[in-house]
Amino acid sequence: MAAPFVNLRRPRFWAGRRHFLLQLLYFGLAYLAYRIVRGLVADDGTLAFQHAREVIAFERSLHLFIEPTIQRAVSSVPTVMGILGWLYVNAQFTITVGAMLFLYFYRPGAYLRARDTLLLAMGLALIGYALYPTAPPRFLPEWGFVDSVSDVTGLHLSQSSALFSDFFNPYAAIPSMHVAFALCIAIPLARSCKHRLAKGLWLAYPPLIAFVVVVTGNHFILDVCLGVLTTLLARSLAELAQRLRQQAGGPLPAHATG
Repeated sequence: MAAPFVNLRRPRFWAGRRHFLLQLLYFGLAYLAYRIVRGLVADDGTLAFQHAREVIAFERSLHLFIEPTIQRAVSSVPTVMGILGWLYVNAQFTITVGAMLFLYFYRPGAYLRARDTLLLAMGLALIGYALYPTAPPRFLPEWGFVDSVSDVTGLHLSQSSALFSDFFNPYAAIPSMHVAFALCIAIPLARSCKHRLAKGLWLAYPPLIAFVVVVTGNHFILDVCLGVLTTLLARSLAELAQRLRQQAGGPLPAHATG
């Protein structure tokens, strides 16, 4: 039976512990930048709600404002809604971290591009959060939305909750980084898969996350589209950076074409 991943090898540090710690530093600095921007925009609730209403108006003009209808339909099946709520709360961190560790140890070339894409996408998202803070749909019950994550998990992600203060930017709807993160890991992992089922599962992961964030009332459809565009732009910039490193004679890991 064929292995589901190409070039699956025993775990190893790519260039030693120093390199691994450097990767942690990269992501730590990115998270710090996120927290700084969160502090700058989290209190601007009036503007964030205004932007959310602008998004609704834009989607209505294109006949795309169907999120409340989708949410009501899925809410009629509590078990499904509970699973989707769990995925929203947990998938972005656990699956993303697990995927990046797998790429780091087993596909270092693919990891390099995925890392650059992820960090660039986070940087682009921070610009969006700062310039266009937007309240998520679940903060707008007057438009038919409900906070399904709180309803089915008991985890209250309100604007004033302590959990928001510590971990979440309540007005970071544009772009959807759940979708962006899903694409950042799904593209290299799908390319790494030899087994059709594994490849299909990774290709299905971003659409699943897009469905999750809309159904749970955390993002508009426009947010999802902008999350996709953010990732595509970040990946293009990452590929450009890799080509420049090659032209400059900089060191690249094995399998750098992954």
